[in-house]
Amino acid sequence: MALNHVLLGLLQLSPMTGYDLKKHLDSSISHLWSADKAQVYRTLATMVDEGLATVHVVRGVNFPDRQEHHITDKGREVLREWLLGPNEKQTVREPFLIRVFNAGNLEAVELETLFAVRQEVLEREIAEFNAERDALGDAAQRAGNRRSFLMAATLEATIVKLEAELKWVKSTLKQLKSLPA
Repeated sequence: MALNHVLLGLLQLSPMTGYDLKKHLDSSISHLWSADKAQVYRTLATMVDEGLATVHVVRGVNFPDRQEHHITDKGREVLREWLLGPNEKQTVREPFLIRVFNAGNLEAVELETLFAVRQEVLEREIAEFNAERDALGDAAQRAGNRRSFLMAATLEATIVKLEAELKWVKSTLKQLKSLPA
């Protein structure tokens, strides 16, 4: 998946500036995808060049002009084709697992600390996502629409993955403690 698909999905909700898109990425789907400001603006420029989006200048009265991006019919078609297309193999990057993979020479107490810190992080993230999901879930039920339901479902999937990792961390930590030093 490319960032342009993420941005097209957001632009189908409503026209947005690059700033608005970055803010939306950070506030609503950071559990699924992240990008820095430069990536967002580079991708937007490419999308405009490819005809997937257009830019409309909104004149500012007491503030600078805004460059608002709108999804085009071609952009909607590219998004639809991607949504209905085959699922690509996902590139996996697991920084914690790379640490574990390379941690064989650490002392037992250092290994236990490594896992204990990860456990704390996971427990905090799970609590945060549960609160976000609960708030969104209530809103989704009140709205009674598919889009809100699917947004809440992505949070649920993230929570399930984090809980599975937490279970693995606890189990691995327990097994580590039983190994000879």
